Amino acid sequence: MTAADTLVLANFIDGVLAPPRAARYLDVFEPATGAVFARCPDSDAADIDAAAQAAQRAFPAWSALSADERAGHLQRIANLLHERLEEFALAESRDTGKPLTLARSLDIPRAVSNLRFFAAAITQFASETHATSDSLNYTLRAPLGVVGCISPWNLPLYLFTWKIAPALAAGNTVVAKPSEITPLTAFMLAQVCIDAGLPPGVLNIVHGSGAATGQALIEHPAIKAVSFTGSTRTGVAIASTLAPKFKKVSLEMGGKNATVVFADWDASEANLATIVRAAFANQGQICLCGSRILVERSIYDRFKSAFVEKVRALRVGDPNEAASDLGAVVSQAHFDKVMGHIALAREEGGHVLCGGEQVRVDGRCADDWFITPTVIEGLGAAYRTNQEEIFGPVATLIAFDNDEEAIALANATRYGLAASVWTSNLSRAHRVGAQLESGIVWINCWLRRDLRTPFGGVKDSGVGREGGVEALRFFTEAKNICVAL
Repeated sequence: MTAADTLVLANFIDGVLAPPRAARYLDVFEPATGAVFARCPDSDAADIDAAAQAAQRAFPAWSALSADERAGHLQRIANLLHERLEEFALAESRDTGKPLTLARSLDIPRAVSNLRFFAAAITQFASETHATSDSLNYTLRAPLGVVGCISPWNLPLYLFTWKIAPALAAGNTVVAKPSEITPLTAFMLAQVCIDAGLPPGVLNIVHGSGAATGQALIEHPAIKAVSFTGSTRTGVAIASTLAPKFKKVSLEMGGKNATVVFADWDASEANLATIVRAAFANQGQICLCGSRILVERSIYDRFKSAFVEKVRALRVGDPNEAASDLGAVVSQAHFDKVMGHIALAREEGGHVLCGGEQVRVDGRCADDWFITPTVIEGLGAAYRTNQEEIFGPVATLIAFDNDEEAIALANATRYGLAASVWTSNLSRAHRVGAQLESGIVWINCWLRRDLRTPFGGVKDSGVGREGGVEALRFFTEAKNICVAL
């Protein structure tokens, strides 16, 4: 690609696409080729201030709209996004390195669902009343004002809309920062908002680095709350900044999730395929991936053999090819991180059962960041390989002897985002599920999401909950009115 072919992205401030005020840009790489294909604004505090001022100006009129009117705006955006699904899927695959089939079947449809769900949810958002013998209490929930939304690179539009949709539905105006590593579909969404007639300033999208743009966003005095998804380290920094300012914060951070397989599980091909998918979907770059697979000892060898065979059959290749199960990891830096963790596992004494190497893909992907799906055994729970979030196509196998040990192993990390339990014993499923230190537990399934349910983690995986009523509550302020009878 020549310099003339390079896409130049823009911020979306006060209803128009605008270059960064300092005219600085960041390179955006296509993971499948390793080549620069776009330039993303490297915005600073001046851009954030312009966006925040635009959002402040837009807030009175936007918040004064009825829930139905705000819902109508979100539905129009969702409809246009659905009409352009293929265009957005191609962009998401190019930007992230994930297979086009995954972007087409998961990422963009889920972004549409997020917008439609919260458009409908706000029209049904009810509050509480409490009557006593001498008074009536009722609760009002008002939008906060201008809020900040910061989304990650692994599911760019999926998680971007997961934040902005409830914030807008609740009557807030938004300053949002997508990841500078995968900014393309957020930039494209700005044009959708223009075409859908979203009033200027209601949604502002400012691109740039976390250190400069993100920090300016969370520090801006107009920002009343921040919803963040990303690394635990960044979440700690955000919490430290916001705590003295008494701003609301929702943090959805890292995970080192356990897949717990009991001897009585239904060992069907479909269930085994789900556990493989849970470990390696999106190159393992989903915060909900089950990267620690705990297997009851009596079936460990049989499970290992079947699991590794299925993992070896996964096809790593050009994201544009329908046959590719896995694409490239998102960046050179992330490639180096994942390969470094595989080297660490070997140093710790782990046995690599399959994978552990870079994949060389012919054609346009010759200079690439592809990694073979990797399975490691022989390391206990305390080893770094089983403690640190790798966030790549790497899974470990650990044997356990009984329910108590399974629970202890599953809980033996500083993270607590998600887990899955595989058993035919319903009593065990309920008992174990209740004892896992995790924000979400799937029983005999993985990644089945009902958008009405609360979502988030415990321990170092997060603070607060998103989804359904929880998200609408986060983006509103409750006020109790007490009337004497």
